[in-house]
Amino acid sequence: MPETPQSVRALGLVCSLKPSPAESSSALMLEHVFDNLRAQGAECEAVRCVDFNIAPGVEADMGSGDQWPQIREKVLAADILVMSSPVWLGHPASVTQRVLERLDAELSTTDDEGRPVMVGKVALVAVVGNEDGAHKVVADLFQGLNDVGFSLPAQGCTYWNGPAMETGDYKDLDDVPEQVASTTAAAARNAVHLARVLKQSQYQPYE
Repeated sequence: MPETPQSVRALGLVCSLKPSPAESSSALMLEHVFDNLRAQGAECEAVRCVDFNIAPGVEADMGSGDQWPQIREKVLAADILVMSSPVWLGHPASVTQRVLERLDAELSTTDDEGRPVMVGKVALVAVVGNEDGAHKVVADLFQGLNDVGFSLPAQGCTYWNGPAMETGDYKDLDDVPEQVASTTAAAARNAVHLARVLKQSQYQPYE
């Protein structure tokens, strides 16, 4: 009998500036990532961050009215974190940056063996935009997520940039370009593989 694959949970954070239920290219890109993650046996849940009051700061809980702790609990319960961000003026969206700043608190939150609590989790990045900047956004997110403790799978990103100085969006495409679709599939496949490896064999204790 073939061995049953370990269960894997993925949380997707949509960092669009558009609140629900507005259409969002970042949300659509995340759904395409989820399609591929589910094909690998992962359970998936999406959160549109702008629908929550994520207070500015670098603590796990910034006090009254801060809704980041609700999202944080979902991050802690997930094996894979997918951040889906638009490009604005060549940079990650402000919502994306705020999420990274809140995740910074996890550097000082450790498990019983001294590891930051995000060590052992996998991160994927998805980027959309009708301007240049996808590689920069991926680089910024990879650096921040890796600093916090997330592991990055081989080819752990996917992106789409529209033609320069035009107004087309990912959500307006009739069909996803084959190169984008195959890149998304590879990123999802590698992320699930790495998540299962880390669940079986965690990083060595820090203490």
